[in-house]
Amino acid sequence: MAKLPLSLYIHTPWCIKKCPYCDFNSHTLQGQIPESAFLAALLEDLSQELKTVKNRTLESIFIGGGTPSLLSADFYRQLLSAIQTRIALAPDIEITLEANPGTFEQAKFAAFREAGINRLSIGVQSFSADHLQALGRIHDPNDAIRAVTLAQSVGFDNLNIDLMFALSGQTLEQALHDLEVAVSLKPQHISWYQLTIEPNTYFYKHPPLLPDDDSSWAMQVKGKAYLEHTGFGNYEISAYARAGYRARHNLNYWLFGDYLAIGPGAHGKITQSDPFVVERYWKTRLPLDYLDSNKAYRAGSRKVTSGELAFEFMMNALRLTEGASWALFAERTRLPPASVATVMTDLTQKGLLQDNGQTFHPTEQGHQYLNFMLEKFLTD
Repeated sequence: MAKLPLSLYIHTPWCIKKCPYCDFNSHTLQGQIPESAFLAALLEDLSQELKTVKNRTLESIFIGGGTPSLLSADFYRQLLSAIQTRIALAPDIEITLEANPGTFEQAKFAAFREAGINRLSIGVQSFSADHLQALGRIHDPNDAIRAVTLAQSVGFDNLNIDLMFALSGQTLEQALHDLEVAVSLKPQHISWYQLTIEPNTYFYKHPPLLPDDDSSWAMQVKGKAYLEHTGFGNYEISAYARAGYRARHNLNYWLFGDYLAIGPGAHGKITQSDPFVVERYWKTRLPLDYLDSNKAYRAGSRKVTSGELAFEFMMNALRLTEGASWALFAERTRLPPASVATVMTDLTQKGLLQDNGQTFHPTEQGHQYLNFMLEKFLTD
């Protein structure tokens, strides 16, 4: 089996304020971030994980959170330099940092660029002051616009804007206005996803009144049409990119590639070829535990069973507009296409999938009923 693409996810757990919709492993910052201790922990964590990926090359790095832009540029300069001494980096590696518009200044963005970060993902969520306040964001619309323009002014030419829709009290016109402002800022990528209420969030305990299904669907359809009309191709359910700017790190997830994971609560996936084993693992969640050198970084791991492999592959690949090839399915699951032929035939007959024998992809209706399709792979 050819070596799978390999990525690295780095989780920074601290935020100024926990957003009411957020179910990620984030913790409100108390005092100063212990950058030196965190750097040492990340590098030791990475050194332990590298034993499983000898002689492989990193194609992408994604620094998520939390709010990674709270940490200093010098922290990232040291981190990225140290990573490069431990594992080979692809010459054109994509290195993404998530940034909050409320936690930056121009000099810091310039220093991030100099540290080696070449892609920014800015968490705008909305350009409406009322909706930002309801979402618990610490920035206003002007902060968001300023963050994007300042990032571009210091040389970031690969930039994503994160936006949400179907917000409490949001109209179709307001949702489209958010997209119009985003497009006017000329990013290379827009992530536009529906607000969902997740367990273990403030919104789950105190749910806001959200638009009904018909209104939410109208936002999605009209918004997709607008983004495509303005040159953003919809290549994944919530991802839109100009030509040549698809998120390589996320594509590796969706095509069932491998990824190392370091940092509190981070999740990774590694495939061993002989014998064939797909392992998922996760790190201890609490920052204090992660920084304690007497405690293990890994909180647990599990091998994906042969019965789960098709489901896990499809759970990712069917998010993609273009789907995947049967050759890739066979390579990354070691399963013959015939193992899911009955399910594929059923979903094709229902108009949810298209399959030409070489590649398969969901129809527009299929994307609408993705969970229904995935249940078929899990139960059949």
